[in-house]
Amino acid sequence: MLRQTRAVASYLHRPQAKLWQRGLHASLPRHADPWPLPHTPEHIASTAAKSTAHIPPSRLPRPNEPAETLRARLVYQSRKRGTLETDLLLSTFARDFLSEMSVAEMEEYDRLLDEADWDIYYWATEKRTPPERWSSSAILEKLRIHARNEGKVVRSMPSL
Repeated sequence: MLRQTRAVASYLHRPQAKLWQRGLHASLPRHADPWPLPHTPEHIASTAAKSTAHIPPSRLPRPNEPAETLRARLVYQSRKRGTLETDLLLSTFARDFLSEMSVAEMEEYDRLLDEADWDIYYWATEKRTPPERWSSSAILEKLRIHARNEGKVVRSMPSL
């Protein structure tokens, strides 16, 4: 019994034990939250584009692409983005507006789809300011109006 008492006493005199007596949370360094809440300053800082001068990848030339082929490709690319939020937003936008777009508008929409998913999402929901090249875009403005959903329509993924 005496041996156990000495072992406990020597353990309590260790620096680690004193941390436990004072409370670990007060003594240990605090680390940043790896999953900050959306739209908090920490989240915005961690998801912000590294540079506003980001240039999207060069476009794949598609000479003489018929308007119907372009429209079908844009429907597919609007649906299969990679993030569910952007998929839902762009696929319903394509379903509602692509059929009435001119070729020039479809080409502008095609250039918009070259941007990163989260950039498009944040620009459309007006959480972030788009770069200069998109600040006066009619397509982005239509997408913003669509994202506001002022009619409170319940949206679901359209079928391909």
